[in-house]
Amino acid sequence: MFSPHAGAEASGTFVLGGDLAVHRLGYGAMRLTGPGIWGPPADPDGARAVLRRAVELGVNFIDTADSYGPNLNEELIAEALYPYPAQLVIGTKAGFLRTGPSQWHHFARPDYLRQQAETSLRRLKTDVIDLWQLHRIDPDVPEEAQFATLKALQEEGKIRHLGLSEVDVPTLERALAFGLDIATVQNRYNLVVRDSEPVLDRCTELGIVFIPWFPIAQGILAEPGTKFSDTARELEVTTAQLSLAWLLHRSPVILPIPGTSSLEHLEENLAAGSIRLTDEQFTELDELGKTLAPEFDVPAGA
Repeated sequence: MFSPHAGAEASGTFVLGGDLAVHRLGYGAMRLTGPGIWGPPADPDGARAVLRRAVELGVNFIDTADSYGPNLNEELIAEALYPYPAQLVIGTKAGFLRTGPSQWHHFARPDYLRQQAETSLRRLKTDVIDLWQLHRIDPDVPEEAQFATLKALQEEGKIRHLGLSEVDVPTLERALAFGLDIATVQNRYNLVVRDSEPVLDRCTELGIVFIPWFPIAQGILAEPGTKFSDTARELEVTTAQLSLAWLLHRSPVILPIPGTSSLEHLEENLAAGSIRLTDEQFTELDELGKTLAPEFDVPAGA
């Protein structure tokens, strides 16, 4: 039964990378930055309060990246949460170069990736990064060189688990064939944006955690008078909560990371873990999502 006061524990638990137990609703910290994902948040104290409240509500997976801020997002997490609670897993990323607000450039040269891993360790005040994801594969750098750097950093004990972001199935297969033990794939995916369906299906087969960024398609789904908003009203939940419930039902390996700078929205999002859709409700929503046009304005580097 839906509980409006439920925390992340209600979403269930799975094991990331074979040894890190995480609840199936995490938190994406990207929004705790300035406009264009650049500079500090307008309310740093409020941002730290959101991070602390997320942990109080059972979140034990937080997603960030060196490019958020840049650098400032990782520092904010350490300011708010260090020394870290037991069982808290922090995933970060590298592979973008930032030159200004809303400007993102693929940059994954081996020396740069190594440099960014080292600086993320310092900013996060940790000896080992729980999850380090290649934010994007750089088309101007040999793929094998990027994979080799990830593998070397893991073998050196600086990274516990590896992930990829915005990849297709052939790229995932090449990474696995190279010898990378991929724990997560993070692609844009929600009820409306379904381009990564084949990747999700492959991750489900392999037991790889799939992290959908931009998991709530609010712009379209929140419109009044639609079948989606009508269903949300019938279930006495918000459209954001229904979006997350659909994701959790879609595959057992999905780990949504809804992000917000609002305490109210944080609590609303996490309560979605207590929603249990019937197979009939899921199928109805699934078919509905396929008919909606994916028109969103989201950061290119999420």
